[in-house]
Amino acid sequence: MSHYEEEAPRLSPIAKIGFAGAFCALIVAGGVYYLHHKRLKQPVDTATEGISADTLADPTVAAFIAGAGKAAIPDKPADDVTGSLPDPKAGKDQLGPVSGLPMPRFVSLKPDRVNVRQGPSRDQTVSFIYQKSNLPVEVIAEFENWRRIRDADGSEGWVLQNLLSGKRTALIAPWSKQQTLPLRATADAKATAVAMLQPGVQASIKSCASNWCRIQGEGFDGWIQESNLWGAYPGEVID
Repeated sequence: MSHYEEEAPRLSPIAKIGFAGAFCALIVAGGVYYLHHKRLKQPVDTATEGISADTLADPTVAAFIAGAGKAAIPDKPADDVTGSLPDPKAGKDQLGPVSGLPMPRFVSLKPDRVNVRQGPSRDQTVSFIYQKSNLPVEVIAEFENWRRIRDADGSEGWVLQNLLSGKRTALIAPWSKQQTLPLRATADAKATAVAMLQPGVQASIKSCASNWCRIQGEGFDGWIQESNLWGAYPGEVID
């Protein structure tokens, strides 16, 4: 059991599994993961100050507030994380109401077991379980010390903030129908391919600039176009 959340999951099926395949000299096999989820779709009409309109629009948050009353929103946690620096020109509606950080933003899962719940409370049902650390996810809503996340397949749910890390990771074009995509020696489409990566391979992002990212993983290190990653926004610069 993860020491981050001392509660046994209520669902017995393992809904999410990620794994890496075997790596060859120029062929790096990727992992295939399956995502199964349930979504709570119960619209609740409420007006609450101090929480962003986007967060209030989430029916789970609205239902939680309606049932328990408005809870005070604490200051930004000292260990809150982000993969993207706030845009100084961004409006307040583009920043998280708790963290003050951009939304959406990419982060990654810290432990290798994360319960994803239907609502921002330990009393809420576990919708599915991630069983791979460092998977990239997007933070799309905030409520107290809970974050609503979305993964590459579009599955969403609530997790505790301390289960997330600012470490930037990515999946190689999980939407691609190609068998492999080239990893280059330099940030140049004409550079030598140092590996061929299958869609879905997980990697760590070391840096991004000029629409290219340097990524590393088990058995590979090189450059790939930012548009071939799920885990970095178009044009995003990562140092």
